Amino acid sequence: MTDAALLPGQPRGGVVGGPATARAVNVLAPNPSAMTLDGTNTWIVAEPGSDLAVVVDPGPLDEAHLRAVVDTAARAGRRIALTLLTHGHPDHAEGAARFAELTRTKVRALDPALRLGDEGLAAGDVVTTGGLELRVVPTPGHTSDSLSFHLPADGAVLTGDTVLGRGTTLVAHPDGRLGDYLDSLRRLRSLTVDDGVHTVLPGHGPVLDDAQGAVEFYLAHRASRLAQVETAVENGHRTSCAVVEHVYADVDRSLWPAAELSVRAQLDYLTEHGLIGRGPDGL
Repeated sequence: MTDAALLPGQPRGGVVGGPATARAVNVLAPNPSAMTLDGTNTWIVAEPGSDLAVVVDPGPLDEAHLRAVVDTAARAGRRIALTLLTHGHPDHAEGAARFAELTRTKVRALDPALRLGDEGLAAGDVVTTGGLELRVVPTPGHTSDSLSFHLPADGAVLTGDTVLGRGTTLVAHPDGRLGDYLDSLRRLRSLTVDDGVHTVLPGHGPVLDDAQGAVEFYLAHRASRLAQVETAVENGHRTSCAVVEHVYADVDRSLWPAAELSVRAQLDYLTEHGLIGRGPDGL
């Protein structure tokens, strides 16, 4: 078995659900898959001693899961007062409307189509509920509407799918863009260097106790993959499918469709920066 302490970001072994920091508790959704890892992490965040809580990413439309989130907060003596979304993918947001019905809360998100209520979310916003402080950090790239939430009191950041607890993240072309994603990773790195963030509370997988190490790994991984894609194109692999077969040969084939989206994002990036010409499939 691999020593978790040696993995990027120092994941907390196999622990996923339950308390993660003084203010954050994870309720794991029952939707495990190759893409969602153990399932979606639904985060209940509250100030110690407060009877109000914020939920980040209710998860899929699974009634038992949504009620389990409500019950977990209730057992701690808390009422859910607000729902936030990191982005609109169904494994994070599909259950939001039903969850809002159960909790009678507003749903705040960057994408207006996902909001329930008058307020959205934007860069620089600070969410304060029951004494809790969550700072909105724009982290587009995985999707154009991706956000992270900085929890300064715990030295933590809730990253949605921008940084995962295990493995690396899909840049979901064409909505997701690699240039945006690299900028987002640098923005998260600045939180670890300048703002004392040491813990990643991801949208999937275990908590990471070395936020800076995780982000540095992601940046290095992206640079390595980008170089591999550029070399593949130079060697005659001119379509996204051909590049996937060459660069991702050691990856489970069930993940190749997702890998092709990331490759398309990388080809766009390389083309935009004048590093390659456009191939036969228009990339």
